Amino acid sequence: MILVYFILLVFLQLSSNSANNQNFENYVGCDMPKSDVDLVEFSLNLEYLEAEFFLWVSLGYDLDKFAPELADSGLPPIGAQIAKLSPLIRDVITQFEYQEVGHLRAIKDAITGFPRLLLNLSRESFVTVMDDAFGHPLKTPFDAYANDINYLLASYVIPYVGLTGYVGANPRLQSSTAKRLVAGLFEVESCQDAVLRALLYERRKERVELYGITVAEFTNRISKLRNKLGRHEIKDEGLNVEPKEILRIVYESGKENKLGGFYPKGAEGWIAKSYLRHGD
Repeated sequence: MILVYFILLVFLQLSSNSANNQNFENYVGCDMPKSDVDLVEFSLNLEYLEAEFFLWVSLGYDLDKFAPELADSGLPPIGAQIAKLSPLIRDVITQFEYQEVGHLRAIKDAITGFPRLLLNLSRESFVTVMDDAFGHPLKTPFDAYANDINYLLASYVIPYVGLTGYVGANPRLQSSTAKRLVAGLFEVESCQDAVLRALLYERRKERVELYGITVAEFTNRISKLRNKLGRHEIKDEGLNVEPKEILRIVYESGKENKLGGFYPKGAEGWIAKSYLRHGD
């Protein structure tokens, strides 16, 4: 237990230092080729999702109260709520929330971007994910906000998709400005993923309340579902991920042009919209 807490402190400190050391103000007004702008813009979809998920769970409100300029008069999320967490887990998620708000600022300082899009963070969204992961409805609908373990499992669904997306995007970026920005985002997301995995690993043999299924089995099922939806065998290995594979996962449909899941009206930006226009 002491070792895990030490790891948490180290990773949170490293990720916070990384965010602080990035001179994001220098990005304002820098020129990027359109392809770089499109890739950076695509990341806003995931950063809005993470920021609102962590904000609501840790503080009980959204960007409209915390940083309304970043919400930019966008639609409020559906079904988000505060979770029943222990002090330690709530503090960890609060640190994540500050980092994600910093990511939004960094991106919107670099490009125009778009207002917060409609997000579905209701319990029902996570019920669908978990039922799909096990291939049948669980005997009791999964409540992502019920306790530490449920929330950590719900968090395991989302941030890793963004992390692997940054790995896939980085080689395609052309400008040094975009590369520095995405590298900074990737570093912090990596630290967050490591913290989540450490917390879940510590509890791997515990049985999730109401289900009699171990934490380890839940994470295995979630990973297999991501691979299935993304139609790519190595999604959880951290290798190249195409934006369309990310959309297949977060839409929970297995198709980049079939809206739903966490994005009821679809993702925003030129890349996301292009799959709808061309039906690819």
